[in-house]
Amino acid sequence: MLLATLGLAAVGLAACSSSPAPAAKKVSTKSVSSLPVVIGYENNGADPSMITVANDYFQKDIGSGVSLKLFTDGPAALSAIASGSLQFMCGIGLPPVISAIARGVPLEVVWNQERYTTDAGIVVKTSSGITSLAGLEGKTIAIDVGSESSFELPSLLAQKGISLSSVHQLDMSPPEMESSWADGQIEAAIVWDPAFGYLASHGGRILATDASLPPNGTSFNICVANKTFVSAHPSAAVAFEKAMQAGVSYMKANPTSALKIMESEAGITAATAKEELAGYQIYDLADQVTSSVLGHGSAVATAGTTQSLVNNWKVLYKQGFLSSPPPSNMAAYVDPTPAEQALGS
Repeated sequence: MLLATLGLAAVGLAACSSSPAPAAKKVSTKSVSSLPVVIGYENNGADPSMITVANDYFQKDIGSGVSLKLFTDGPAALSAIASGSLQFMCGIGLPPVISAIARGVPLEVVWNQERYTTDAGIVVKTSSGITSLAGLEGKTIAIDVGSESSFELPSLLAQKGISLSSVHQLDMSPPEMESSWADGQIEAAIVWDPAFGYLASHGGRILATDASLPPNGTSFNICVANKTFVSAHPSAAVAFEKAMQAGVSYMKANPTSALKIMESEAGITAATAKEELAGYQIYDLADQVTSSVLGHGSAVATAGTTQSLVNNWKVLYKQGFLSSPPPSNMAAYVDPTPAEQALGS
């Protein structure tokens, strides 16, 4: 899942409040220069990871053995993680990751790219007469069933005391929502940018966004890694963290050229790039080890990413998307160690 005003210098980089992580042991990255490493990514639009890809930061930090692979959906990437043919995957949302964990895929979250704020939510046609979430009762809402929206919809409705069963869900992909909206076939949808922005700007009224969801029950774009690979090659994971940070640092230091890179790499306009960036709370390397993101030490269990995995899992389980409740130790799938070591090197 993916995305609104920014003079890019004002990109909302997260200000996470928590105690700093303890000093980490330094890990050399010199030995990974020729190690074969395949890194997957989705087209995240206006996202610092697109700068990391475009500027070859993965190759510069990890080494000449790096190859990149573009994926159009999360399940295929997670199958590659499971087989060991893919070592890292970025730009993926929580539901596909949760599904993979439930299947026993040996993965862990090693970097949280950003939290959705105003880039995703519920939008209705102004002509529908619906002016509040309560007005959705008895109505049909388009939703990409099984995506992050299957967590967001019940969560947003619950904030207003509205039962999920009171709305009818119509399964559609984001592109299908855009065409159905234009044809007058739907009048309400829950989705993320760029479709969210399209619906809102074409006769839409925004009823709610992810900005109202708490940090421990929200939507993120994350990077996961094959756990076995990270255990065997910790220096590669540290170099991966540095490459991700290089993209964030470039964006902060070079706002104008960063926009141009993201426009070119993602195939979007400058206006769209600005809109998307303003709807994210973007995390840098230092943020990773804070309580709002991955945490550190015993605090990983209560960190924002870990608890969001738990809370997403609970909702998806209740809706029947998963056959079992969340594991008791979700922290086993969140690993801030590479970030701690990158900070200390």
